[in-house]
Amino acid sequence: MPVANGPLVSVVVIFRDAERFLDEAVESILYQTYQDWELLLVDDGSVDNSSGQAHWWAAHDQSRIRYLEHADHRNLGMSASRNLGVGHARGKYVAFLDADDVWFPNALEEQVEVLERWSEAAMVYGPLQWWYSWDGRAENHARDVVERLGVPDGLVRPPTLLRMFLRNRGAVPSGVLVRRNVVERVGGYEEVFRAEYEDQAFCAKICLDWTVFASSQCWYRYRQHPDSCVSISLKTGRARQARVAFLEWLANYLFSRGTRDPGVWCAVGYELWRWKYPSQYGLMLTLQRSLLSFRRRMEVAR
Repeated sequence: MPVANGPLVSVVVIFRDAERFLDEAVESILYQTYQDWELLLVDDGSVDNSSGQAHWWAAHDQSRIRYLEHADHRNLGMSASRNLGVGHARGKYVAFLDADDVWFPNALEEQVEVLERWSEAAMVYGPLQWWYSWDGRAENHARDVVERLGVPDGLVRPPTLLRMFLRNRGAVPSGVLVRRNVVERVGGYEEVFRAEYEDQAFCAKICLDWTVFASSQCWYRYRQHPDSCVSISLKTGRARQARVAFLEWLANYLFSRGTRDPGVWCAVGYELWRWKYPSQYGLMLTLQRSLLSFRRRMEVAR
């Protein structure tokens, strides 16, 4: 049932120069089997035609789609743009879809059903499909793969998910549907993260203190293309610097929250060490492999 003053779900789509993919993202929302939603299109200072596309969609469906932008059409980054969308959201739940990705048609229906049933869950997520075949090339169809969730279906108590995705033992919660009051209570997105790791910082704050529902159902197609934020970071060599900045922020956040969980601190410390000192980490791996090989030879010799 819809809430009294608006739709049940507010969908936030942020974009900057996304004219190539934005229409497809919006259409995947329009084609949802669940229709009690509003769409907030947040322009982060686009200079291509995506601003015009978003204005067209807002005019096309004025009752459900709104266009938002920062003052003076400024580019303030992904976190500030998501916060702008959340600040205008009227729904009980908030969903986030990147402008270059799409949802499967049943995404909202099934995610809403989970949060309506499990009142203790702050948010719900499932594994992403890494989507290579969007370009229509036959050889890319075999590359499409659904990532490993890493946990059984159901409620996951804090801070289990945080420990797991920090150590790459489970998928980072993505394509989430989250209760709006929880977004507000954790302070939304951290605006120090303009691009990479804005999602991980946000999810870390939730997974630290809140129960989350993990589902093996895939609802989200994560488009793989060379102009994505992650691809550009890898090509420019900024990936390690971005990872270290996130981990240092997280350590400070955990300290400010008085977090004492040893598993979380061990995960942060280990990741910081291996990313800040990759040569030492590589040497440790080499020594471990050599020791394992030596033990195997000794067992065979016996």
